[in-house]
Amino acid sequence: MNDGYERAREELLGTVRRKGVDDLAVLRAVADVPRHLFVPDGIRHRAYEDSALPIGFGQTISQPSLQALCVQLAQVDEGDRILEVGTGSGYQTALLARVAEHVYSVERIPQLAARAREALDAIGVRNALVTVGDGSLGWSRYAPYDAIIVSAGSPEVPAALVEQLAMEGRLVIPVGDRELQYLRVLRREPDGLSVTQEIACTFVPLLGRQGWNGDHADGGKGGGG
Repeated sequence: MNDGYERAREELLGTVRRKGVDDLAVLRAVADVPRHLFVPDGIRHRAYEDSALPIGFGQTISQPSLQALCVQLAQVDEGDRILEVGTGSGYQTALLARVAEHVYSVERIPQLAARAREALDAIGVRNALVTVGDGSLGWSRYAPYDAIIVSAGSPEVPAALVEQLAMEGRLVIPVGDRELQYLRVLRREPDGLSVTQEIACTFVPLLGRQGWNGDHADGGKGGGG
């Protein structure tokens, strides 16, 4: 891809590898997706920094190494049906679309959903749908999902998302208070859920009926799609 950002993408790819991402499909997605198209024009020169960036409406696009790690932790396969909670900029949606068969993404803020759709259309993504809604309730129409990735911090694991997981499905979600969460990986098994706690992180709050009450949620420092 000859767009003037080749060196920046190559440097980002090296950073993502150093942060522990070694899934070849995920690394190819990071190399392929033009992240600068998913950030506002005024900070486009910072698009390939490994840092969270503001995208408006009190939301952020997460640091790319964290987004790539979430996709890796979800163990996404090429035939999978994926639910993403928190479309944000649409960048992680684009990564998922490169490694999965179908991606369904829910965004709370209509303006961000519209902007994400435009960016995804611009790079030719045809296997991802974006809707506006309460992501804490998932998107039951297309369930069950082989994997669900939540791009916002939740006080607990929403029951609706667990219910929409396929058997052996994986759920990656930051759980904690409004200041600090831990990225958890849950797997739905015949006898219940297995849970692995991963790294500490700070995401914007998951607002909704099974997330934080919107009247009490503070702005976050990290995550977003």
